[in-house]
Amino acid sequence: MDTKLTLKLNQEVIEKAKKYASEKKLSLSRIVEFYLQSLTTDSKKDDFEISPFVKSISTGTSIPADVDYKKEYSDYLMEKYK
Repeated sequence: MDTKLTLKLNQEVIEKAKKYASEKKLSLSRIVEFYLQSLTTDSKKDDFEISPFVKSISTGTSIPADVDYKKEYSDYLMEKYK
């Protein structure tokens, strides 16, 4: 059941939040609900949620499971210091 909640917020924060919500194609109410839910979710669960910061820096690029990180880094350094 949805219930109405009235909040007093800084006008600038509201405008930025509305723009963000519009870009994400979500309602501002839904974003506030998700945020409050994330704050009140029991953190002792086995599964975990990725923080908003980590989500914001995600590129969406998948990395193959068989990547040789040492070789990739070595190749990078060789190229860098040619």
